[in-house]
Amino acid sequence: MDHYDSQQTNDYMQPEEDWDRDLLLDPAWEKQQRKTFTAWCNSHLRKAGTQIENIEEDFRDGLKLMLLLEVISGERLAKPERGKMRVHKISNVNKALDFIASKGVKLVSIGAEEIVDGNVKMTLGMIWTIILRFAIQDISVEETSAKEGLLLWCQRKTAPYKNVNIQNFHISWKDGLGFCALIHRHRPELIDYGKLRKDDPLTNLNTAFDVAEKYLDIPKMLDAEDIVGTARPDEKAIMTYVSSFYHAFSGAQKAETAANRICKVLAVNQENEQLMEDYEKLASDLLEWIRRTIPWLENRAPENTMHAMQQKLEDFRDYRRLHKPPKVQEKCQLEINFNTLQTKLRLSNRPAFMPSEGRMVSDINNAWGCLEQAEKGYEEWLLNEIRRLERLDHLAEKFRQKASIHEAWTDGKEAMLRQKDYETATLSEIKALLKKHEAFESDLAAHQDRVEQIAAIAQELNELDYYDSPSVNARCQKICDQWDNLGALTQKRREALERTEKLLETIDQLYLEYAKRAAPFNNWMEGAMEDLQDTFIVHTIEEIQGLTTAHEQFKATLPDADKERLAILGIHNEVSKIVQTYHVNMAGTNPYTTITPQEINGKWDHVRQLVPRRDQALTEEHARQQHNERLRKQFGAQANVIGPWIQTKMEEIGRISIEMHGTLEDQLSHLRQYEKSIVNYKPKIDQLEGDHQLIQEALIFDNKHTNYTMEHIRVGWEQLLTTIARTINEVENQILTRDAKGISQEQMNEFRASFNHFDRDHSGTLGPEEFKACLISLGYDIGNDPQGEAEFARIMSIVDPNRLGVVTFQAFIDFMSRETADTDTADQVMASFKILAGDKNYITVDELRRELPADQAEYCIARMAPYSGPDAVPGALDYMSFSTALYGESDL
Repeated sequence: MDHYDSQQTNDYMQPEEDWDRDLLLDPAWEKQQRKTFTAWCNSHLRKAGTQIENIEEDFRDGLKLMLLLEVISGERLAKPERGKMRVHKISNVNKALDFIASKGVKLVSIGAEEIVDGNVKMTLGMIWTIILRFAIQDISVEETSAKEGLLLWCQRKTAPYKNVNIQNFHISWKDGLGFCALIHRHRPELIDYGKLRKDDPLTNLNTAFDVAEKYLDIPKMLDAEDIVGTARPDEKAIMTYVSSFYHAFSGAQKAETAANRICKVLAVNQENEQLMEDYEKLASDLLEWIRRTIPWLENRAPENTMHAMQQKLEDFRDYRRLHKPPKVQEKCQLEINFNTLQTKLRLSNRPAFMPSEGRMVSDINNAWGCLEQAEKGYEEWLLNEIRRLERLDHLAEKFRQKASIHEAWTDGKEAMLRQKDYETATLSEIKALLKKHEAFESDLAAHQDRVEQIAAIAQELNELDYYDSPSVNARCQKICDQWDNLGALTQKRREALERTEKLLETIDQLYLEYAKRAAPFNNWMEGAMEDLQDTFIVHTIEEIQGLTTAHEQFKATLPDADKERLAILGIHNEVSKIVQTYHVNMAGTNPYTTITPQEINGKWDHVRQLVPRRDQALTEEHARQQHNERLRKQFGAQANVIGPWIQTKMEEIGRISIEMHGTLEDQLSHLRQYEKSIVNYKPKIDQLEGDHQLIQEALIFDNKHTNYTMEHIRVGWEQLLTTIARTINEVENQILTRDAKGISQEQMNEFRASFNHFDRDHSGTLGPEEFKACLISLGYDIGNDPQGEAEFARIMSIVDPNRLGVVTFQAFIDFMSRETADTDTADQVMASFKILAGDKNYITVDELRRELPADQAEYCIARMAPYSGPDAVPGALDYMSFSTALYGESDL
């Protein structure tokens, strides 16, 4: 026991014989001490969920005595004996008395046996010793302590009040005005002091005791009648009661200071949390837009018409031109906000902000990459679908033309083949019928190629998923079935004619010759008409030149064809001449063919008319291809300038971000000038977009004049805008860090020089090994032993919290400045809470709401866990949990 504790105990404990004499002289003092000491003990025991009723009986087994000492000291005593025997009780009381003695208190004539036997005087003396040591001894006011300190505190607090003159701890308190003055001085709203009267002590005392019990959590330790009815109230009882008022009020000033400190920290924390909420909302909105957009871009449901697909292409252009650019800006702003928030958190010595799962910057970049991948695939699909539909329309028209020609040719053929005219015909008629049939078979064979072409076109339409494939298939099947039937009928008629041929010998060779030459010529003319009317699709000058060459070659064959036509007509004229000369009964028609000279002349005239039309169509297409070629060259010339310009600007920005020319403000100014020049370049990008739209509208799918596509230009432009904005933000954060940490320009240059020296690939970041070498060069002792590796792992967790495997220059200077950062914020906040809590292990909801502004009180309550200790009361909160929620376990 040190000199101070010994002196205090000896000065303020009466000798045992004087104390006993007082009790014998005035039993009223014993009654007051019983009541006061019992109430004082219960005010502490209720924290452990228990109380006493009879002070000399309830402490006899030592259990509640040990519990009382644990509550008021905050320390654990030895484990008590749970037996009911006297020896167990004496052991428990001895443990309590030993603990009191260990606190430097000398117990005079107080033994465990007297307490176990229920000796009232000894029990009260022991409790008074405990009150002196734990409630009064530590009171200090203006270099006075214990009893004198408490008395001086009362005098200072009550000095302004009339009719109050505190000179001792007995008769100075009989009128009750001293108690009321203490309450009114600290909580004037609880008592109307002006209405109190000195001649009404009972009312004054009851008012003070009731208010203290209801609003100040000070139990009622005395009855007003006991004080008024005693000539000299017991000093120990009054001191005990007054010390409770001291402990209730003495911490008010400290609590206010602590509350202000907490308010300041909470204001910064609330601002940062608002920034976190803003980031979460912006990230959620952007991810939701990406989530809605990707399914639209991944929708590959084909359309049946060119118009519908072109409308989809137009919708895609609107997306590129109107909807996506604002989202690009939002993404860039999101990254800037994230970096700024992390910088503010580091400057306030707070843990790094970790967004919700799935909302990291890397998650947004991944989602954005998926969006751009889907966008690229969607554009390719649209163009392929347009090509497919264009091809389908061409094939469908070709199918209809060939089917119509074939159906026109087959019309009536079945009826002709079913005729039995040979049964009544003459020999010459039979031979004519046979020759005619041979000519028909020749014609039938010539049409075989067309039927195969019709089937092949129908098959291709099916393979290309033509929307009207059922009707095409039905028509093709009908043609094939009819063709098979024609083959069967032809074979059957030939057999009948051959049977009759033995009976017939006369045949008209001229008609046969006419039919044999007229049929191929007719097929040639039909084929020529079909080719001349056939639609064509070309995409280059070379393709249209090939069609033009083929057409010129066709025109070169027309003179020979005209000679063949005249020869065929000559055969017909010769037949007519023979018929007229020899009066041959030929029924006026050629029995071997249905092709008349009029038909040949009509088809020939039609061919001659179609030739100039074909010339005109080829000329127009040639002009269109020349126009397309000019569009290609115009786009290529601009793209070949813009593409390298974007690459050059990217490289220049990279050099600016790692060079050390001038101050950070100079670099920021230089970067903003670059940003302005880049933004001013936007009209050229828009002009290129316009040329690209003209190319797409002209359905131009390739361009040999440049290796740059509009997609390359767009991606490069977006990367350029993002890079300059990110670089400006990094420099701004460096300025913010420099100003906040007091880093000089020379230090910043030194940091940048060290960083650049180890940034071998000039990427603007350091790998783990490069960063480690940089730290060693700056004097950090990081060895290859386990301790060095653990230290380096700790440093990497600070500079690379997201575990990306790289260290940026911003993280590097944050770490260098962090070494000298003030780390006392968490300790200051917890000390402030300790002052508010007083000697308790918890703080109540009511105390927080009384000491702090409403919004900040609720903020703390929401982040504190309920207190579950043995001294818990309703509404008790574990304020230690606030530090874990606010700073993390690493800062405790």
